[in-house]
Amino acid sequence: MIIAPVRTRASTAPLDGHTAEVNPRAATFDATATGGMVQRAVVTAIVFTPIAAGVLALVQFWSHGIGWFDLGLAIAMYVVTGFGVTIGYHRLLTHGSFRPRRWLKIVLAVAGSMAFEGSIISWTSIHRRHHVYSDRPGDPHSPVRPGNRLADRIGGLWHAHAGWLFQRNRVDAQRWSPDLLADKDIAFISSTTPAWMVASLVIPFALGWAVTQSLWGAFLALLWGGLVRIFVLHHITWSINSVCHVFGRQPFRTKDQSRNVPLLALVSFGESWHNAHHAFPALARHGVDRWQLDPSASAIALFERLKWASEVRWPRPELLARRRVGVVPVTEG
Repeated sequence: MIIAPVRTRASTAPLDGHTAEVNPRAATFDATATGGMVQRAVVTAIVFTPIAAGVLALVQFWSHGIGWFDLGLAIAMYVVTGFGVTIGYHRLLTHGSFRPRRWLKIVLAVAGSMAFEGSIISWTSIHRRHHVYSDRPGDPHSPVRPGNRLADRIGGLWHAHAGWLFQRNRVDAQRWSPDLLADKDIAFISSTTPAWMVASLVIPFALGWAVTQSLWGAFLALLWGGLVRIFVLHHITWSINSVCHVFGRQPFRTKDQSRNVPLLALVSFGESWHNAHHAFPALARHGVDRWQLDPSASAIALFERLKWASEVRWPRPELLARRRVGVVPVTEG
């Protein structure tokens, strides 16, 4: 997790992980290294403070339960920041799955920046790199590790889930996200990420104070709508990197270990249809088959209906057939 990327030499990068061949050596030496002592301290605080808050919330829940206001606030903040990541950071800014109105782009970017998952440009740069090197040398968070022992597999799962955050991750924003650096709105929001992160804690605290007129009520709102919400969203997001590259089904042919995990579909807003996403990175819908729940795609469809979004990349049967397991691709000639 990198709050702000380092700007280094200019180069080019594909926006779709299946569109270019990249020199594997560049995966190791493609950027100025970040992740010193200060970076590790920040990451440690961001990762473990919500965990501690989750334990405290569990104790509080066991003793006193949770009020309807705190529950509603936690769910609302989870949905707003979650969609900010899944629709804003991921489908829009990383893969260009649709073209939004300017105000919608800004709203989604701000919402994602409040999720405590790093800046827009660092997040998208790392994710684009992940698609290019998925489960190969150069992938920042692959669970694939040498060895077949149980300890090796558990170690790989931990690395993909959160361990990679504590390593020296290299982010070359000029290489991986030149389009976002050139977007003044996105560049500004990305550079002010710490302010949006603080705002995502101030909002529930202020609402709790306004509703309950007490510091205890404000604290509980901060606990549930702030820290517990961050804890849950963190681990759901990270599960896409870990769980969805180890467990589940692979209905589409890819060159990596990406898998579909239906149990995570609702809480991940459709991100857990991960095999389909890796097969077709630019699609706005990841749950491409019937009855596959994808709340992010449903929201994008609503944006399209309201004329807030256009040029949406929806799945087509003939496109899906090209990579579907058990279907022989039709070739011309």
